[in-house]
Amino acid sequence: MIYQLSQFAFPDDPARLFPDTPGRDLYLEIGFGDGRFWPRHAATFAQPPNYLGAEISGSSLQKAQARLRKSGLTNAHLTKLPATVLLAAVIPPASLDAVIVNFPDPWPKKDHLDQRLLRAPFFRLAASRLKSGGAVLFTTDHEEYFDFACREAAQSGVTRLELAPPPAAVLETKYALKWKELGIQAQHARFVSVAEPHALAATLPRPDIQAMPQEDAALPHAIVNLPPHFDFSDFAKSAVHTPGYTVVLLDAYRSLRRPEYTVLAHVEEGELTQEVLVGVMQRPDGSTLVRLAKFGGPVITAGVKAAVAAVTAELVNRGAVITHLGY
Repeated sequence: MIYQLSQFAFPDDPARLFPDTPGRDLYLEIGFGDGRFWPRHAATFAQPPNYLGAEISGSSLQKAQARLRKSGLTNAHLTKLPATVLLAAVIPPASLDAVIVNFPDPWPKKDHLDQRLLRAPFFRLAASRLKSGGAVLFTTDHEEYFDFACREAAQSGVTRLELAPPPAAVLETKYALKWKELGIQAQHARFVSVAEPHALAATLPRPDIQAMPQEDAALPHAIVNLPPHFDFSDFAKSAVHTPGYTVVLLDAYRSLRRPEYTVLAHVEEGELTQEVLVGVMQRPDGSTLVRLAKFGGPVITAGVKAAVAAVTAELVNRGAVITHLGY
């Protein structure tokens, strides 16, 4: 079974995320794309390490999840979260054995360099989450970005550079095969942490995210009775602003088969931005369930619960009557 991080409260710890494989090394892959790397790389271990995958593309998450299931790996979690937020707000200090970054976007334009992942602040954040001797494993086809990352790692003051051939599984990924056909060689580096992670973590800010307590982290929902001939076709974009979060209801999509809807919501809380889906679904007893969809592994926060509340409020404005609130 492939779990998603949304099923757990955060900050979290590996022991609770991986109860069936405790004590194994923990690897984080940032930007796993279509998921080709990990099943191949995990097969090179006698006991596959526990695995976290972070990706912001929903379609990539679907493809990767299918590959993991097909491979039979059960100690893997996928989540649709920005990498820096995952590291800063979810992963405890000194818990990772490796951070894997394969073929990240090089952001080649000079005025876009601050968009690159592998800059000095990232190396300091990663080093605070790596165990002693853990490393950031970086593979790229982009020579200038490779040199840039090496300079930034040195500037961070918390890593030691080791040059080595990339793991064999990297060369079987989508981009590696593409560049190989063009005659472009991949470069690989291990940025080994030389920092004391707990001391380093104490110097770094944490994102201002209103995480929910574990007992409140179930999927938020509501049950309502809709008026006869309910129609959501006049849905209009709306927003809710508070000091802690901003929720924007972007659009509502009607099912082609049933009189049901899915609402797309954009949620911002400090450094964390999530796009979530809220379903408006008929129940067998004639009532309607308003529920956060599991797709994409959203982290259950105050803002995400507010998105469900905002959709519920839209229904009430159209004559719905609330019979139960689960947020």
